[in-house]
Amino acid sequence: MKIAVITDDGKTISQHFGRAQYYLVATVENGKIVSREQRDKLGHTYFVNQPHEEEQPGQPHGMDAASHNKHLQMAKAIADCEALLCRGMGMGAYESMKTRGIRPVVTDIASVDEAVMAYVEGNIVDQVERLH
Repeated sequence: MKIAVITDDGKTISQHFGRAQYYLVATVENGKIVSREQRDKLGHTYFVNQPHEEEQPGQPHGMDAASHNKHLQMAKAIADCEALLCRGMGMGAYESMKTRGIRPVVTDIASVDEAVMAYVEGNIVDQVERLH
């Protein structure tokens, strides 16, 4: 099983999906992390010069078609992962990950290893109230 985590330092889970620089992909076998791989992650700065659609009033962040396309591009690097752990993300990114077949989980656990193991053990809580 491969689990992706957004991170800037490889040790802690970043607060914001769009701004994080990397994915840390943990491979878990027999209930233990057997390898870690840091992968580059497209972020807001990558898309800064691309056209940006205006968000509709009352619509959650990142729910427009252009944002969905950007989120799918961000997900390419972790297409082999079953889950994505983060500490905050927009509703649009959350929904886009699900359409890609990646389970997004918003957690308050800061430690990469602790969060990965909580996911593996089924003890992680998806805190959707942290979506924006």
